Amino acid sequence: MIQRIQSIWLLLAAAAAFASLQFPFYNGLIEAGKPLVYVTGQSNLLLLILTAGVGLASLIAIFLYKNRKLQSRIALIALLVSIINLVLFFMQTQKYLPGQGNYNLTAIFAIVIPIFLIMAMRGIKKDEKLVKSLDRLR
Repeated sequence: MIQRIQSIWLLLAAAAAFASLQFPFYNGLIEAGKPLVYVTGQSNLLLLILTAGVGLASLIAIFLYKNRKLQSRIALIALLVSIINLVLFFMQTQKYLPGQGNYNLTAIFAIVIPIFLIMAMRGIKKDEKLVKSLDRLR
């Protein structure tokens, strides 16, 4: 299970998703004279649900190594949700005053989740191809 490369990619995607719950994506001023406000995965309920869902789906997909078709579907759904989540993160930054905010270095956590999921899907596809080629040999 863990020796398969897609398990590593899924684990990294889950870790990045859970890290984006805590670490800020963006910080800035919403109103002049107010303190800095941070955008994290916990900024609003929809971001919280989608970010936690991507993390949980990635963790669940790791343990579905015997059912590669279902593992691939769950990874695809997690990929689509993570892209929606990324769009929502960028939409949250539009609430801030222009020129009064910046992206944090930890925004990379939210950005690499779709990349990790794509890499996991490639690994699942290669694994499926290998199993089919071995079935032909029997």
